[in-house]
Amino acid sequence: MNYLRVAVMLWTVFLLGACGTIKAGRDFDVGVFAAKIEQGATTQEQVRTWLGEPTSVGVSLAVDGERFDEWDYYYAEGEVADMSSAKLKVLQIKFDKQGKVRGYNWSASKH
Repeated sequence: MNYLRVAVMLWTVFLLGACGTIKAGRDFDVGVFAAKIEQGATTQEQVRTWLGEPTSVGVSLAVDGERFDEWDYYYAEGEVADMSSAKLKVLQIKFDKQGKVRGYNWSASKH
């Protein structure tokens, strides 16, 4: 659900820009995260050291009722007139009550 919220927010930013180049969020290196992440061991502080402060924070509720802190990192850049060249990447990280990574999702445009 949070991914949908981020996607809608980014789409709105693109639409409001109407002309010129749009940038949203702060660029980050998913490769650094993917190379270092250890599910159940990596802490919030380690993630903050690698990627900086999250762009947004929230709570995620699993089907079984377990709650997770969720950090979102996103970056978008592109020309509104030519959306086919837009670059987008999103990383969502879920942390348990002890502040350790329990899971993550990431996606990026093909450009």
